[in-house]
Amino acid sequence: MILVFGKTGQVATELQRQGDVTTLGRDTADLSDPQACAAVIADLKPSVVINAAAYTAVDKAEEEEALAQRINAASPGAMAGACVQLDVPLLHVSTDYVFDGSGTQAWRETDPVSPQNAYGRTKLAGEEAIRASGARHIILRTAWVFSAHGTNFVKTMLRLSETRDALRVVEDQIGGPTPAADIAATLLTLADAMRGGAEGGTYHYAGEPHTNWAEFARAIFAQAGRDVAVTGIPSAEYPTPATRPLNSRLDCAKLASDFGITPADWQGGLSRVLKEVSSEA
Repeated sequence: MILVFGKTGQVATELQRQGDVTTLGRDTADLSDPQACAAVIADLKPSVVINAAAYTAVDKAEEEEALAQRINAASPGAMAGACVQLDVPLLHVSTDYVFDGSGTQAWRETDPVSPQNAYGRTKLAGEEAIRASGARHIILRTAWVFSAHGTNFVKTMLRLSETRDALRVVEDQIGGPTPAADIAATLLTLADAMRGGAEGGTYHYAGEPHTNWAEFARAIFAQAGRDVAVTGIPSAEYPTPATRPLNSRLDCAKLASDFGITPADWQGGLSRVLKEVSSEA
């Protein structure tokens, strides 16, 4: 059994579509209760655990860092401890926010971490707790996740285009938009590899080619046939409670070398997402 923490999130939804998995929502596994998460694993005795749930309200985490710490760090650590007891692997989704966002080079797994906001700090603490547990694991860092469901940049741009014909969008933050469907497929492939004895470790997985939010918005409107003019602006003109990294590029070469998994094609993924959104509408 593949046990998935998360049920309604973007990646968890795609895992349910693509794989034979058992998902856990808040009603059966409250991530603010680390011991409850560990108890579920001990009770169900899965062959692999995937943690696709997290506290992801980046700005709100500035005010609720203690809660984000329990969900993003203490609970993954407890999950890892339970996995050690059963000798089963844990796959955990993490983020580019563990880096400081400086420079222009794509971040490698071995680069120094220095999160610049509460969300990033709690996600890094989760990574560290998993590594310290001794559990067999894969930590999969990703970025700019989007899909036809949940809250994400694509859905927001489509909503705004219903009432706006011009938008100002940040253009100095660079990264790789990543379809949730591709993250799910990657996790299922890695789950099979870990059950087969793969060593694991920390890996990066994100979309290519790298782009900025303004260009991503233009691509969304072009593919969706929406006539919206996008003006690029610096981050300084769109202040948020939590600092966003300017450089969210992730180097995915290690994942390709070890598992043959190449970066996601976000443009093709965007086309599929827009078709799904259109069909649901």
